[in-house]
Amino acid sequence: MEAIRAQWEAEQQRLKQKLITTSQYDEIRYVGGVDISFVKESRTDACVCLVVLDYHDLDRVVYQKNQMIKLTQPYIAGFLAFRECDPIVQVLDELRATHPELVPQVILVDGNGVLHPRGFGSACHFGVVCDIPTIGVAKNFLWFEDLDAYDRHKIRDLAKEQLTEGGSYFPLQGHSQTIHGVCLRAVDASSNPIYVSVGHRVSLEDAISICVHCSRFRIPEPVRQADLISREFLRALA
Repeated sequence: MEAIRAQWEAEQQRLKQKLITTSQYDEIRYVGGVDISFVKESRTDACVCLVVLDYHDLDRVVYQKNQMIKLTQPYIAGFLAFRECDPIVQVLDELRATHPELVPQVILVDGNGVLHPRGFGSACHFGVVCDIPTIGVAKNFLWFEDLDAYDRHKIRDLAKEQLTEGGSYFPLQGHSQTIHGVCLRAVDASSNPIYVSVGHRVSLEDAISICVHCSRFRIPEPVRQADLISREFLRALA
């Protein structure tokens, strides 16, 4: 396992050299979301879903793809992309090949971007490999050493205290003074925050704006729909 970890860390550092943290995308017409849902009681059998929504009419799903997968790589904390990224790349490649006109300008990834111990989470990995703008949208706070001023309880307390309305957020700034991402309350109706960070070719400011625009509930619609659609697909199979 240590040999795999060393190999993956070297690959992470190589890909990180290509990371772009400023916005580089055309006017948004379509926005994508990706998620992986696991078969009940399985750690390897899952469904990967890519959904594409009309950015100006989030009720309109213009494309969706569910693909059953079997994950073969081990899970190592901090290296989730090496386990889950390839199937996501495959469904995006299929979209590019079959419906290039529907390729989204930005994709929201259920996971972290630069909010990561080595500044290169799943949203960064996927964005760099596919050369597509991405945003990391995480449901849970990922603690690492530079953010040791925070813990799950402090984050929850700060969110209750400071995030008083939809669109409000506070930066997750480490001892290094690096702003790794933000804790965001996306909508008035849910006080439970999400953790937004740069993936690739999207600035943090624009990532926040896009997530707020796409949110009707706690989770932005592209990721929420990918989660719902993949879970429904698995229920239908069962």
